[in-house]
Amino acid sequence: MNLSDWQHCFDKWMTQHFNHADAAHDLSHFRRVWKTAQTLMQGQQVDGLVVLAACYFHDIVSFAKNHPQRHQSSVLAAQKTAEILVDDFPDFPADAVPAVCHAIEAHSFSAGIAPLTLEAKIVQDADRLESLGAIGLARVFAVSGSMGAALFDGNDPFAAERELDDKAYALDHFRCKLLKLPATMQTAKGRELAAHNADFLVHYMAKLSAELQGDHQRIDDEVLRRFRTSAS
Repeated sequence: MNLSDWQHCFDKWMTQHFNHADAAHDLSHFRRVWKTAQTLMQGQQVDGLVVLAACYFHDIVSFAKNHPQRHQSSVLAAQKTAEILVDDFPDFPADAVPAVCHAIEAHSFSAGIAPLTLEAKIVQDADRLESLGAIGLARVFAVSGSMGAALFDGNDPFAAERELDDKAYALDHFRCKLLKLPATMQTAKGRELAAHNADFLVHYMAKLSAELQGDHQRIDDEVLRRFRTSAS
């Protein structure tokens, strides 16, 4: 089978079996990660089937951000993926399963597992790009809202005089994690796209700051200067 056929098979399996996702880790997320991975794969000598499978199954186990086993999600997802590929996809090449599992284990920010293959690096970059740009903006507020976090601290939205706390405030997650992602990207194209999309988030922060000051037509240049540095 070609990659399109395999994607159809994975898509069909997910539609039938995967029904416990949150808003940021649903089937649409898997499809988008694969689409981004295809961009990162261009011009590279890479096993596309390994990348495709890892993109579709990397969050088959995904604990919430505040779950005590959060850092184990990717390892457990890799284990479950191996079982699924063996049991439900008998035509999947057995020698590719370990590479898929490594890419899944290494995709996670919280697991801290270094990607050792180009396939794993591409999957990690593609997944992390989901946390930046317009999609990342939507996802951070969706996830934070589901956890009961406030949009931001009304008294000190940009944490000038307090410790950051992204469990309490969605906006804090920008600095706790999202603006740090460009520096973690593994591929040249990933770094380029991450820098561009992180800049979008900084512009959002600057626009938010201006609106909080009653100015709905401009952006806060000081916020732009301050946080562009951390996202570069």
